[in-house]
Amino acid sequence: MGCRGVYFALTADEEKRLLSAGSDEAVLEIIQEEIEERWDEKWAEETDKSWDAMHRCLTDGTLSFEPVSALHQCVLGGKQLYGDDDYIVSFLTAEETRAVAAAIRDIDQGWMREKYFRIDPEDYEFPTTEEDFDYTWEYFQSVKRFFQKAAKAGRAVIFTVDQ
Repeated sequence: MGCRGVYFALTADEEKRLLSAGSDEAVLEIIQEEIEERWDEKWAEETDKSWDAMHRCLTDGTLSFEPVSALHQCVLGGKQLYGDDDYIVSFLTAEETRAVAAAIRDIDQGWMREKYFRIDPEDYEFPTTEEDFDYTWEYFQSVKRFFQKAAKAGRAVIFTVDQ
């Protein structure tokens, strides 16, 4: 089952290799055969399908890839390392990771709830319910902790999801 998002905080070598990969196939090979295969739990954070609502809450309510602010960069707004539509690889430098960590640090449940219930139900795959909000909020708490840890360690981050 697809569309499950995962963040990875990269080592310097992984970052260098991904940024110098010459093709979409090379990017996927590095991610799937090396980063995912190793699956370092300390530096990975799963989001299941909550990433969709999370991104909408942090942006204009859509799945826009345009990095308008650090909030936009949290999920989809980083540099896109993969060009096809079957996979998303959104890359943030260590500096951008620090900016995102600072931008999301103080987001509370009330703020997120307000943004969540503004999502256009016509444009969102799931019903906007309390249950879905709680699911999104729970994963967002883990994402906030992940970004704080990655920022403190000075690591670049990728967000990946297969479509």
